[in-house]
Order: sequence, then structure tokens, then C-alpha cells
Amino acid sequence: MRRAAFLDRDGVLNQTLLVDGVPEPPNSISEVKILNGVLEGIQLLKNSGFIPVVVTNQPDVARGKQSKEIVEAINLYIGTKLQIEHFFTCFHDDLDFCSCRKPAPGLIFQAAAQLQLDIASSFLVGDRWRDISAGQAAGCQSYFIDYSYREKLPDMPYFQVNSLLEATRIAVGEYNGV
Repeated sequence: MRRAAFLDRDGVLNQTLLVDGVPEPPNSISEVKILNGVLEGIQLLKNSGFIPVVVTNQPDVARGKQSKEIVEAINLYIGTKLQIEHFFTCFHDDLDFCSCRKPAPGLIFQAAAQLQLDIASSFLVGDRWRDISAGQAAGCQSYFIDYSYREKLPDMPYFQVNSLLEATRIAVGEYNGV
């Protein structure tokens, strides 16, 4: 079994668009801005034997605000830029009551089954309470990037970090406090 770093997309890999303190995904490839240190973090993950796996909620598809094709094009663009092969996307909204929309752990379980991943030796990095709850429900260590969004905070336990790179350094045991 292999180890993974389960990564939320918006707010972990790329910058979100804030609307009244609430994060929104980019609407097109032209709006995608990769966050500082992300490429370095992905390389460190790979060099340390972790498989980067993106697990992302994209409910704007169910809400009719975005097309599935544009979300998949954004995923492909990010994957190509960051050399990430695996994306697991939930296109549902809360009212769909699916098992894949975070905070449910379905995307993590799907990825683990398909890619033969050991969830217990893996970790998750997210920027919203839903991400952290999904990681906790799946049974992996969770790292929370707190941007002070106008929404509830996740329940403990989790590690609070400033970036994917910081979470990766801690997870792989290289963090030196600098």
C-alpha cells in the first residue's frame, strides 16, 4: 500500500477568489493562480514517497453556475502545471446527499480504493472545515490552512499551517521551525 497526500484544490493549490469573506473557485483557466511554494511542496511530497491526490468539491456544477467541462479543464491545467496525475471531484451540492461531497470521506475512499492507498499513513491538506472533517472521517492526519474565511472552523484535531509547503515539511519530518 502506498501513502498519499490528499489535497483540496482551491485554497491549497491555487488562490481562491474571496466574495464577502467566502472563498470561490476560479471561473476559468485564466483566473487560476498557483500559490507560492506549491510546486516545491508537490516535489517534496513525491521525493518523500507520497502520491499527491486532489480531492475537490465543485458544487457550482450542480448549482448551474459552472460547467463540468470547465472544472475538468481547470483540473487538467493545474495537474499539468504541478505534475499531479490524480483528481477526484465531487460535482454535487449539499442537497444531493452524496457520499463524495466533503465533509463526507467518499472521495478519499474512492481514491484509496482505485490507487491502492493506505489512508492511515496518508494525510490531508485543506482550507475549509469540510476538508478537515473529511480527512478526520477517513482516518488520516489533517492539516488546516486558515485564511480566516467567514465560515465555521473545523473541529479538532488538526494541525494549523500556513501553506501546503509547511504541511508537507511537517508531514515528511523536515520542518525545522523556520
